[in-house]
Order: sequence, then C-alpha cells, then structure tokens
Amino acid sequence: MQNILNDIRDIIAQARARVARSINHELTLAYWHIGRRIVEEEQQGKLRADYGKQLVKDLSSTLATEFGSGFSAPNLWLMRQFYLTFPILYAVSRELTWTHYRALIRLEDPSKREFYIAEATKNAWSVRQMERQINSLLYERLLMSQDKESVLAIAKGDSQPILPHQIIKDPMVLEFLDLKPHTSYYEKDMEVAIISHLQEFLLELGSGFSFVARQKRLVLDGDEFKIDLVFYNRLLQCFVILDLKIDKITHEDLGQLQMYVNYYDRDVKADFENPTIGVLLCADKNDMVVRYSLPENNKQIFASKYQLHLPSEHQLLEEIRKEITRFEERN
Repeated sequence: MQNILNDIRDIIAQARARVARSINHELTLAYWHIGRRIVEEEQQGKLRADYGKQLVKDLSSTLATEFGSGFSAPNLWLMRQFYLTFPILYAVSRELTWTHYRALIRLEDPSKREFYIAEATKNAWSVRQMERQINSLLYERLLMSQDKESVLAIAKGDSQPILPHQIIKDPMVLEFLDLKPHTSYYEKDMEVAIISHLQEFLLELGSGFSFVARQKRLVLDGDEFKIDLVFYNRLLQCFVILDLKIDKITHEDLGQLQMYVNYYDRDVKADFENPTIGVLLCADKNDMVVRYSLPENNKQIFASKYQLHLPSEHQLLEEIRKEITRFEERN
C-alpha cells in the first residue's frame, strides 16, 4: 500500500511540475511577444523621441487595470528590453522563467549572458541560485584560469572539463557560510558551516561534485590523520580532497595535503579513475611558496583562497591582473 501511494504521489508531483514549467514558459513567450509589438510600434516611422515613453505609459495605464500590476510601465520596459536582448525567439530557453530573464537582461556582455543561460539550464538553477552566481562573479572567476571559449563550451556542454583548473576556482566565495570576516572562528567552525550549507557549497564547487566524507580517518603505521572533507567529481572521474586552513598556508600544509592525495591514489581510487585532486582552501596564500613547494609538473595539488563576502568587480579585476602577471612570470 505504501509503495503504490508513494508512486502516485511522485506521478502527481511530476505532473504538477510539468504544468508549472509549461505555464512559466508560455508567460515568458507572451512577454517576449509584447516586447516585440512595442518595439515594432516604436519603429513605424515615429520620429518623436518621447513617443516610446508615452506609448508605454498609455499601454500600462490600460493593461495594469485589466490584468494587474505585472503590466506596470517598468515591467513593460523590461519586456521591451527582453525582446531587444533576445530578438530570436528560439533562443529563449524552456527551462528558464521570466524572473530568470529579468536578471539576465541586466548583463551587457553577450558572452556572460550566454554562459549564465547555459549554466542555469544545465544545472536547473533557481533564480536565487543564478543571481547568487552572477553576484559572486562566477564567469569572471572562471576566466581567471581559462579562456572565454573554453568556459562557454563547457557551460553549453559542447565539451567536458578534463583538467582540474577548469573546475577549481580561485578565489572561492563562501558568503553563505555566515562566518563574519575579521572575527574569531576555527577550522572546525568552518567545516561545520560547510556541512550545514552543503547544497550551496556544492554549487560553489561547480558541476559534477558529490559529497563523500568529512573527517575521514587515516591510520598510517600507528599515526592517525583526519582529512577535513572528501568529494567526488563525476566529470573529472576523481576524488577531490579539501583541507581547510583559516590562516596563511605553509609548505607543511601542502606537504600534508600531498600525503592525503598519495594515499587516495594508491589505496582508494579504482584503476579506471583519474588521479586524486587536492585543494587547500585557505584564507591567504603566498603564490611563490605554493609554486616552490610543489613539483614543476604538478597537476593535482591546488591552493585556493576563500572569501567570506561577495567580491566587487574592482577586486576581481585586480585578482585577474595578478593572475596574468603570475602566468607571464611562469612562461
């Protein structure tokens, strides 16, 4: 009895979800067509600069009375901009709602819009999740480690990430942990906060991550160690070990992480899986110390800074400039 009841509940829930998606898509298409008609009316030989403003004002006066506040003048201007931003109808995704597009049309860079549309569609982001990624400058952070074409290709599913740097972000933005900058907290507090906000943390890590373990215990010839967090990435087909440091990292920290990675490579991973990746998530780092602590051909150990607040565009541009300088120095 319980099994059939659960099955019927799933059928009803899935049907309701399909209906909701269908309604949302039809409304989005309606707003696109409204935007197109407004633009067409403006372009029919009307020379007065204020014609568009008056047109929208007159339309909203009637439509808002008949159909509600969703057709206010500001919303009609958004519909107009929606059409101008996406003039080809088939470019409007069935998976995204009008609220998604309201956020997307604020982005001036077409490549950035294309990236967030692809990622939101592929990962079924809610509007809140997508806006959080836009506000945390996800697109710009990924550009710090790879070129625009690669970022877009991976987002759209035209290619799969095959290298760790195509997924591992530096910096990671962890404002959702509710740990206040410049206040006292311990690595244990950070780990607990991550587990408490695991969904948001997996979203920040990127595509294909799943949680495996926390405080993974290792005993090596009588000596006991504990790995903070272990994940698995199905796209890279490898384990990803995270070690948390709330201070500036040292070469000893990198050495310990290397030991964890070696253990997983030799005793845990299967033959068909790729080499384990280790990420030292730290409050600060010295890039020269990282560089000289690791082998020249290192492809498994990464040091990534975390931020407990959303970065400003200025801050990120500074980080990008530093990254370019470091790349030029290495080459």
